[in-house]
Amino acid sequence: QRLKAAVHYTVGCLCQEVEEDKDVQFSKQSIAAISEITFRQCEIFAKDLEMFARHAKRSTINTEDVKLLARRSSSLLKYITQKSEELASSNMEQKERKKKKSSATKGERTEAAVTENEDSNMS
Repeated sequence: QRLKAAVHYTVGCLCQEVEEDKDVQFSKQSIAAISEITFRQCEIFAKDLEMFARHAKRSTINTEDVKLLARRSSSLLKYITQKSEELASSNMEQKERKKKKSSATKGERTEAAVTENEDSNMS
């Protein structure tokens, strides 16, 4: 119920933006109808995504499932693909930074251990 209310609120906000931009009016009934259709379509999308993942013998939905869902809208597919690539490159950069930090920390530990060994050998 809360999710449905959130969808209705968001549709109402979007309709207000369109009203201001295009100088048109939306009745409460039309906003309610758009909200209902949007909610039902989201339910269908969720079930489709679940089925795509299950078909691939996975329990987790991934970006390939979302791309498959968006395949009929070339502009949406292009947008999703672009964002997916941006996220992938961002994740790779973060992993490289972590590797550099951990290897630098290991290098410091190794130097400290060598220094300790040299000190103990001199005694």
